[in-house]
Amino acid sequence: MYYSAIADVYEKIESTTKRLEMTDLLVNLLKNTPTNIIDKVVYLTQGKLYPDFMGLEIGIAEKLAIKALARASGAKETAIEEEMKKLGDIGETAQKFMASKKQATFFQQPLTVEKVYETLDKMAKASGTGAIDQKTAYLSGILANASPKEAKYVLRTVTGNLRLGIADMTVLDALAIAYGGGKEARELVERAYNISSDLGRVAKVIAENGLEGIRRFEVSIGEPIRPMLAERLSSPEEILEKLGGKCAAEYKYDGERIQVHKNGEEITLFSRRLENISKQYPDAIKLLKNQVKAKTAVLEGEVVAVDADSGEMKTFQELMHRKRKYEIEKTMEEYPISLFMFDALYVDGKDLTLKPYLTRRQALEKAVKQDEKVKIAKSITASSPEELERFFLEAIEFGCEGLVCKSLSEESVYQAGTRGWLWIKYKRDYKSEMTDTVDLVVVGAFRGRGKRAGTYGALLLATYDIEEDVFQTITKCGTGFTDTDLAKLPEMLEKHALEHKHARVQSTLEADIWFEPALVLEVLGAEITLSPIHTCAMDSLRKGSGLAIRFPRFTGNYRLDKAPEDATTSAEIVEMYNKQLKKITEA
Repeated sequence: MYYSAIADVYEKIESTTKRLEMTDLLVNLLKNTPTNIIDKVVYLTQGKLYPDFMGLEIGIAEKLAIKALARASGAKETAIEEEMKKLGDIGETAQKFMASKKQATFFQQPLTVEKVYETLDKMAKASGTGAIDQKTAYLSGILANASPKEAKYVLRTVTGNLRLGIADMTVLDALAIAYGGGKEARELVERAYNISSDLGRVAKVIAENGLEGIRRFEVSIGEPIRPMLAERLSSPEEILEKLGGKCAAEYKYDGERIQVHKNGEEITLFSRRLENISKQYPDAIKLLKNQVKAKTAVLEGEVVAVDADSGEMKTFQELMHRKRKYEIEKTMEEYPISLFMFDALYVDGKDLTLKPYLTRRQALEKAVKQDEKVKIAKSITASSPEELERFFLEAIEFGCEGLVCKSLSEESVYQAGTRGWLWIKYKRDYKSEMTDTVDLVVVGAFRGRGKRAGTYGALLLATYDIEEDVFQTITKCGTGFTDTDLAKLPEMLEKHALEHKHARVQSTLEADIWFEPALVLEVLGAEITLSPIHTCAMDSLRKGSGLAIRFPRFTGNYRLDKAPEDATTSAEIVEMYNKQLKKITEA
């Protein structure tokens, strides 16, 4: 398959502002892709070579890309750098210089998808002495055979700035339509993805074996399961009503959520974002080797920082010191940890994700041998608001964030990759109006004036609408940013900049600069109000009105641990607004 075929589709996807058109273009691309390379096409369309949990990135710096482009085009590096400053995009720069390269390449051969993928794979795996020269040679070799348009997307891919903004859910829609007979197959396809986190493998299975292959999809050790997420409510009465009058309540620890994959003596840890974080927690791996009795298992838990002297739990921010790549031994001493396990998704050959909560809890208790450092999350069964409130206050006293209340029904399966009402968070912050922070996605920016000239005056922030798979604006935020924040935000957001509003963004406002939804910020506001301007939950409460956050302030917390689809949802904002309104009415 010629690489030009996918470059043509990328160009069309990039220029559309319509999500349905984006999906249609993707459907046609997948239908016209040979099944033996469909996984590679899916990965490349995501701007990667493998699923994220593999941890293998192409990782080419712009300087190296410029050097390779200079070698392939015959232009000087200084000229390319100057043009880059003007255009702000390595892809556009490559397209311009390859269109006017000084001499044709002898024996130029059309690029194929296989050749591009194979070469990028070699680049990603090159290491040690001479790796930079090796990567430059590989890249300039591709560019020498590339058309200007192909060069644009090759360089965007290798520098991690493909800018298509195609979400996983869009690819799943396209696969269901292309190979599953229509969108009604989406649920089955999504289930396969949710238990494997590998879109390429899902694509290959459905392309080669159809829906029957997808139905046979199973949990596999080493492939992280996308985490189940919780909704939230602010009172024990509401929680119990939602969960049928009775629930399991577990401590919500203030740590980092991990997914443990055990295969004999080999243990791998994945983060909430499905990144392999095993190297950060060698002490956790040692503990799990001793305390997990099952031979093979996929378990979930929280890593919590503890005070070495008192044994008391520390905050999540303290634990984040463990994110260092170096001096691991030193950070292990400074920030020791405990593990609190709360779910079993797979144990000794049995997939438990479709089993009810109590079955999974029993499997967890059998699989884990508890000691001072490894415990199962403290839990009770509550059937009255008073019970739940007492346990909540106990959890707070113990240093937790609050509770996670879980359904005890036979339908209380593990909803991988889904936020639903089978799990409900009950946190202290939710007990009063907008003292709770929300996590919002940056979708646009407005240029600053005066002291902020040259940077952003305010950011346009959005919630995530799960039903529509879109981002809906909720506020403009220009408060709470330090001088350091204002200096680094343009750099952080530059690679996500777009010339037009992204197809998955709903906004009535016209930002000065648009971004693909990527960066998540933590924000605190005074209150949530009806708004005729913002699109969050538009028309759901009143015709012609959405919801907006008044007097928003950035808390200083960049939620780099969250994907844009993990941000606060529009439905959650509606819930918060209704609770706030109820309190005002009662007062």
